[in-house]
Amino acid sequence: MGKRSDFVRRPMDAYQTIDPRAVAALLPFIEGLSYFAEPYRGEGFLERQLNDIGLACLWSSDIADNDPPIDALTLTADDLGAIDAIITNPPWSRPILHEMILHFQKIAPTWLLFDADWAHTKQAAPFLAQCSHIVSVGRLRWIEGTKQTGKDNCAWYRFDAHHANGPHFYGPVMAVAA
Repeated sequence: MGKRSDFVRRPMDAYQTIDPRAVAALLPFIEGLSYFAEPYRGEGFLERQLNDIGLACLWSSDIADNDPPIDALTLTADDLGAIDAIITNPPWSRPILHEMILHFQKIAPTWLLFDADWAHTKQAAPFLAQCSHIVSVGRLRWIEGTKQTGKDNCAWYRFDAHHANGPHFYGPVMAVAA
């Protein structure tokens, strides 16, 4: 997963959030939350890690779970229930990513895990006003059974349609070793 490798990408960006450092970095910022939705669950690693710290997932799915597939970009607040936030590791494909930022932030405050470089690009400009937090995570391990990390630094981004002042940046949290 990354722009500097010649590995074939996994279909539908199926990179699982297996590295506990992702949730460790997010933990200080989600205190007080009780319920979340996970619209890009994959194999459920992120959902289980969030459940293990005391959050309850009220709704989760993945495009591969259903026949016909559920398009996460058609979800409504009624579909997701009384959630406090949407928390997910989404596909990093820019057209999908940008659509989900616009859609999800209208439903609930939304935490998305993707590459840290995005915040420093021209394409990010239309979205940064509604981004309240950028939480640096660093390089994460995406493949089970390997000790190798990806080549891209990652960050959690929090988007909220009710926020308009742009992001605060937070440095890495070194609470959990890989």
